[in-house]
Amino acid sequence: MAQGWLCSRRYCSVGCSAVTILPKFPEPPSADWLASNLPPDIHRLHEGVRLWRVYFRGGKHPISWNDFRNFGPTTSRFDHHLPPPRQQERSIVYASAEQGPPCFAEVFQDSRVIDRSRNNPWLVAFELIEPLELLDFTFAWPTQAGASLAINSGPRPRAQRWSRAIYEAYPSIHGIRYASSMLANAPLVALFERSQSALPRSPLFNRALSDQSLLDAIRNVGLMCGYAVV
Repeated sequence: MAQGWLCSRRYCSVGCSAVTILPKFPEPPSADWLASNLPPDIHRLHEGVRLWRVYFRGGKHPISWNDFRNFGPTTSRFDHHLPPPRQQERSIVYASAEQGPPCFAEVFQDSRVIDRSRNNPWLVAFELIEPLELLDFTFAWPTQAGASLAINSGPRPRAQRWSRAIYEAYPSIHGIRYASSMLANAPLVALFERSQSALPRSPLFNRALSDQSLLDAIRNVGLMCGYAVV
C-alpha cells in the first residue's frame, strides 16, 4: 500500500508493512565542516534576561552561585570539555532560561526526589549584564546539521561531542539554547566560559532549598514533575 510508510507500527491496521522511523542523532560533522558549510542559528539573550539555577554549596564539590564547572566532561548533556575528565580551561554552567521549575526537573531527574538538604542545594536567579549569543537547538539548526531535535534528549556522550564540535566551529557563540526533555520542552541554556563576563556581581535571589519560605513553591514543583520532596 502506498501509504504504508506513514504507519508507526510494524504492521498497520490494514495490513501494510512498515518500519518505525526514529529521529536522527548521528555523530557530529567536523568543526571545520560546520564552520565552512553551516552558519549558526543564533538566539540572543538580551541584557536583563533572568536565568535560574540550582547549585550545591556542600558535598564533595561545593560551588558558588556564579561558578562555572571546569572539571569535565561529566554526565551532563552539553559538556564541551576535552576527554578524559579533568580540570581544564573549558568550563560550563547550566541554567533555566525563563522560570525556576525546569532547573529542578533537570537537576533532580536521576533520583526524581527533590532533596532540600543533601549537599546543601540553593536556588539562584540572576540577570545578565551583557547580551549573549547562543546556538539554538530548539528549531531547525539540528536538522540542517544532519541530526534532529533528538539532540536534546539522545545519548549524552554523543551530545557532548556535538558540543565540542560547535564550540570549535563557532568561536563567537557563548553557549547553547536547548529544550528540556524533562519538563515540556522548557528552554534551558548551557553557557560556555566565554559568557562569564555577562554574569552580574550579585544575584537577584539566592536562597537555600531548606529555607521554609520556599517549601510550598518546591512542593508545587514536585507535583508538576511527579517528584518526591524531602
